[in-house]
Amino acid sequence: MRGCDTVTALPTEALAWAALALGALLVGFAKAGIAGTSSVAIVLFAAVMPAKESTGAMLLALIVGDLIAIRYYSRHVEWRILARLAPWAVLGVLAGAVVLDYADDAAVRPLIGAILLALVVLQLVLKYVRRDRDEPPDLPPLLRHGAAAATGTSAGAATMLANAAGPIMVLYLFLSGFSKLRFLGTMAWFFLAINLFKVPFSVGLGLIDRSTLLLTACLVPAVALGAVAGKAVVKRVEQRQFEIATLAMTAVGAALLMV
Repeated sequence: MRGCDTVTALPTEALAWAALALGALLVGFAKAGIAGTSSVAIVLFAAVMPAKESTGAMLLALIVGDLIAIRYYSRHVEWRILARLAPWAVLGVLAGAVVLDYADDAAVRPLIGAILLALVVLQLVLKYVRRDRDEPPDLPPLLRHGAAAATGTSAGAATMLANAAGPIMVLYLFLSGFSKLRFLGTMAWFFLAINLFKVPFSVGLGLIDRSTLLLTACLVPAVALGAVAGKAVVKRVEQRQFEIATLAMTAVGAALLMV
């Protein structure tokens, strides 16, 4: 790893701060409400900071959002699913850290965007295939564990590369038939654990430093405000509307990353 040989420069323009504040608000909204909005936040952070350095700032904002989401949805969690995913997610984070140490900024953003868009399309295809079923199919044990391994590994790598594992977990949990509250609670605990695990690697790669901590401290109110708004929206939308909105926002963020 390269080490912390550089210091992230804080934005100096009001427009840049506005973009970061909006991104932080969307992070909070994603954690407590519509998960796909975090993809748009990734784009906003990367628009005003170097792509790889923006992942460090996003990571800290995401951890703040995870803590708030756990406060809201801690009782709605499927621990069995988390235990199945955990070892594979750790493996994915380690692989992502190695790639990130050598990856070029210009390659990271469109690659993640393409992955996100492909996952959205896959989710829509699968929803169409099972449109007449009230419940998701009961998968054989081997296929179920294989899906957990693929999901955990790809989620770990994607979150290390660009904090973009949300759509992967969206796909997995929706196909598992999770209600919106169980979905949000399980997502919150999964990402709090994996994001905390990522911190030492991000520090070692020079993506988090004192300036990043200061930046995140300034954005905490925006994250909290977004979480309050997200919780209010979740109370008012039905399950189908929740799924459609999540997928739509994920697709928007993916498309923006590829531009």
